[in-house]
Amino acid sequence: MQHALRTGYRHIDSAAAYRNEGGCAAGLASSGAARSSYFFTSKIPPKSMSYDAARAVIAETLAATQALGYVDLFLLHAPYGGREGRLGAWRALVEAVRQGSVRSIGVSNFGVHHLRELEAWIEDTEASEGEGSGGVLSVNQIELHPWLARGDIVEWCESRGVVCEAYSPLVRGTRFGEERLREVARRVGRTEAQVLLRWSLQKGFVPLPKSVRAERLEENAGVFGWELGDDEMAMLETGEYAPCTWDPTISRD
Repeated sequence: MQHALRTGYRHIDSAAAYRNEGGCAAGLASSGAARSSYFFTSKIPPKSMSYDAARAVIAETLAATQALGYVDLFLLHAPYGGREGRLGAWRALVEAVRQGSVRSIGVSNFGVHHLRELEAWIEDTEASEGEGSGGVLSVNQIELHPWLARGDIVEWCESRGVVCEAYSPLVRGTRFGEERLREVARRVGRTEAQVLLRWSLQKGFVPLPKSVRAERLEENAGVFGWELGDDEMAMLETGEYAPCTWDPTISRD
């Protein structure tokens, strides 16, 4: 983490399910970086999708990360638990924002049908309880890359000002060496990983690359000061729907 911070990384993506909240918070607190200079995210795990369970998770996370003072972004990790569970967990996040311990809230792995459900609940809650009572949906963190562009989800989010965060933007390395990606990298004189991250940035996403190797951290940070042209972006429009991880967005629970 210290090398990442020195390289310029400022967004730390954590989760209760990753069991890394305390370690991340300790690393950030000991880095000497000003609290306002970095952004810390955590998530309510799928098994805790209810009001009471989510409240308990939030309390545990705040205790584990107390050195930070607050959590910048708290997400629902997946749209499981059924309608009542999802909305109950969301209500717990809204309360955490009101209390000042969490700055912003959002979701992860939500499909359009899940997003519409939440939007309707927010609208109904504000109609009956007043403006701001339903919370503000700021982020949807989903798997995004040229082989999973998710046009429907992205369009829904963009039309409402919801930021799309892209996890697995490097497709876990499973597409490295493929002809179209290799050719784009050759054209622009960059690595395949840099091309994928640049694609994500030019789509308006917030990519979340992961690496434990210092040289890869540095390589992944080298995505500014240059762009992919229209032809290169078009080459990366694969039309495929090929997740490299789980895909809760299609859950109908």
